[in-house]
Amino acid sequence: MSLFVDFSAIQSVPAANLNRDDLGSPKTVIYGGASRIRVSSQSWKRVIRHGVEQDLGETAARTRLVPIKVKKTLIGAGWPADLAEFAGAQVAASAGKKPLKTEKAGHTSVLLFLPESGIEELTAVCGEHREALEKGLGKKDPGALLPTARIEEILKRRTASISLLGRMLAELPGANVDGAAQVAHAFTTHASEPQRDYFTAVDDWLDAADTGSGHLDTAEFSAGVFYRFATINVTDLLTNLDGDHKASRTVLASFADQFLMSLPQAKKNSTAPHTLPDLAYLAVRTQRPISLAAAFETPVPADRAGGFSRPSRQALATYAQAINRLTGNRNRPFHGHAGISTEALDGIGDAHDSFHDLIDAAVDAALPESKDER
Repeated sequence: MSLFVDFSAIQSVPAANLNRDDLGSPKTVIYGGASRIRVSSQSWKRVIRHGVEQDLGETAARTRLVPIKVKKTLIGAGWPADLAEFAGAQVAASAGKKPLKTEKAGHTSVLLFLPESGIEELTAVCGEHREALEKGLGKKDPGALLPTARIEEILKRRTASISLLGRMLAELPGANVDGAAQVAHAFTTHASEPQRDYFTAVDDWLDAADTGSGHLDTAEFSAGVFYRFATINVTDLLTNLDGDHKASRTVLASFADQFLMSLPQAKKNSTAPHTLPDLAYLAVRTQRPISLAAAFETPVPADRAGGFSRPSRQALATYAQAINRLTGNRNRPFHGHAGISTEALDGIGDAHDSFHDLIDAAVDAALPESKDER
């Protein structure tokens, strides 16, 4: 039987462009026959990952620049540039039965995802086999000169964030990791479309008689109240962390905190949209995850004051109550909420004073602390 922790949040975001499309416009989606502003799961997942890595002190990198990083590190250690570049290419050539392909610029043809500490280990392997690299330099087809098993082991190593969010690397057998976390695209609970902003920049050194601006352009932004959802398969997380119960509690709590406290950073200097969720709802489930996105298939209408936050919070609670009725309140050993309002919200469990209290309660319900961990 699998165990899940579901995370739902209602968050109001003022004028911003958290996640842009190829033309620089806020991303959108049509849902319930209405246009909504959307923030992609990849965008929010990236800032969550960085936050988790900072919490745990385990930094990973998703990159195609491993050969180049190895080259630069070796040059910094005094290696000749041509030998360092060859060594970096050999890291890719020595990975797996079928070597990783590299392009002219030295990039690998696929994105790797590995702990940043792996670069130091890879350069150390190059140092141990410098003589073989020197002999192979300049040969038309030198083959793999570095120990394949060791290079593979370094490239396949995991951090907690890799165990949490997964890794897809078909080119390296055994490197794939099925992530324990799933993150949905966030979308506004109400109809919303991008808006245009005409702006100018003044040239500070224009003569007094000169008028006009040094630069003018238009940009797009959006504003709205978002529904956000994610879920963690706690069973898979335990498996990915080799059954380490204490580590799983730590990672689960870190993800929960970062889910609620993080915000994509696009255009942050010109919009500073640093809000927090108005409402967080966490549920531990033993059968399957349940998103509450359908609560907003019909766009939420504004309340009498013209806002969408309060009706969005109420819509989530009303829908959750209906879902609980349909499921007979089964397969859900815990649910609870925390938010800015003191108004009663039926259907979403006990109210907690803070996000931290809510997170602690959910983690304890999903992974009770053992006596040895106290």
